Amino acid sequence: MYPLKKGTVTKQAHVALPEGTFEEEHGRKGFFGKSAHLYHKNPPTGWVRFEGKLRPHLFDLNELVPSDMHDPNGEPVAFLGNADLKVSVSRRSRAMPFFLRNADGDELFFIHRGHGTIETDFGPIAYEKGDYINIPRAVTYRIIPDTADNFFLIMESASEFEQPEKGLIGQHALYDPAAIVTPEPELPAAEPGRSEWEVRIKVEGEYSKVFYPFNPIDVIGWKGDLTVWKINMRDIRPIMSHRAHLPPSAHTSFVTKGAVVCSFLPRPLEQDEEALRVPFFHRNTDYDEFIFYHDGDFFSRDNVKAGYATLHPRGIHHGPHPKALANQKKRTHTDESAVMLDGLNPIRVLPAGEQVEWKDYWKSWMGIKKEETEPVPVGAD
Repeated sequence: MYPLKKGTVTKQAHVALPEGTFEEEHGRKGFFGKSAHLYHKNPPTGWVRFEGKLRPHLFDLNELVPSDMHDPNGEPVAFLGNADLKVSVSRRSRAMPFFLRNADGDELFFIHRGHGTIETDFGPIAYEKGDYINIPRAVTYRIIPDTADNFFLIMESASEFEQPEKGLIGQHALYDPAAIVTPEPELPAAEPGRSEWEVRIKVEGEYSKVFYPFNPIDVIGWKGDLTVWKINMRDIRPIMSHRAHLPPSAHTSFVTKGAVVCSFLPRPLEQDEEALRVPFFHRNTDYDEFIFYHDGDFFSRDNVKAGYATLHPRGIHHGPHPKALANQKKRTHTDESAVMLDGLNPIRVLPAGEQVEWKDYWKSWMGIKKEETEPVPVGAD
C-alpha cells in the first residue's frame, strides 16, 4: 500500500513540520516496518498523571552495589530482564579467583569505567573505557582489573550477538571490520604453589564447579570464525544526514535474536534549518527501549547523568524533554555517548532495578527535577 496523506502534514518526515505541530512516528519493527506520522497540536508526552504499572523508568545505576564490588567471589547484579535478555552491572574491584563459563547465553560487555584484562580460552584481551567485548556462550574467562573502580554494563542474550547487515552503505560503514580486535593465544603466567584451578559453569541460572590440577587457559593456538572480539566506541563512525534526522536504527552496532544494540555518539547535528534536530516523538509498538548514558551532555534528556539508564516500555510515547525541544536550534553538535538496547519482548524491572529507580521520572516532561521529588534527609536544611 502506498502511503496516504490526510489533513495537515509535511511531505518529508522530520522536516518542515507544520507550524505549531508536534510530529509523532507510530511505527512497527523498530523503525524498519510500516509507519505513520501523526501531527499533534500538543506534545504527546504532555501528561499530568499515570495509573497502572506502565510508565517510563529511570535508574541511577551508580547506586547499584553488586556483590563483586567488595567480594572477589561475588557476581554482577541483574536489574532488567526477560526470557531473551538480562541486563546486569558488574563493579568488580579485584581479580576473579575462579574462571567463569556461561552456558546460558552470550554476553556483550560495555566498559563504562576501568581497565584491565580478560583472560579467555582464545587468549587475553585488554579492556578500557568505551569497549564493547563480545564473549560467546560457554567461553571460559576470568576478569583481572588493573583499577579498583570498574563499571561494566553486561547484556546477556539467549542467542549470539552479530554485526548488523550494512547493505547499501557498505561493509566499512558504522565500523570497519579491520577495527575489530581479537585475542592472541598466550599461556598465563605460572602460579607457584597453586595446585587447583576452579571453573564455575552457569546453566539455568545455577552454578556448578569443576576443578583442574592445571590452569585451564592452556590454549596455544586457535582457528575458526567463533571467538571473543571487541570494538571500542571511538572506532564506531555514525552515519548522518545533514538534511533529515535519522532514526535510532541507523546507529545499530549489534543484533541478536531478541534485541538490537545501538551506539549514540558525538556527531554534527542536521544543518538544514527546516530539519528536526532532536529525536522525534515515537511510541515503539514492537520494542521496549533501554538506554544507558555513558558520557557527555545528553541533549535530548534533562535530569540525566553518566551512569543513569532509562527504560521506555512499548505503548507509551517518548521523545525529547521540553527544554531539548525548545533549544534544538541552538546546538550544532551532540556531545553524548550512550548505549541503547531495544528488546523485542517486554523487559521487566527486577528487584535490584526497583531499588535504584526514580519513581517520578515521568514528571520530568513536566519540568520537575529529580531532587524536587526526593525526600529530604532528616536534619537537612
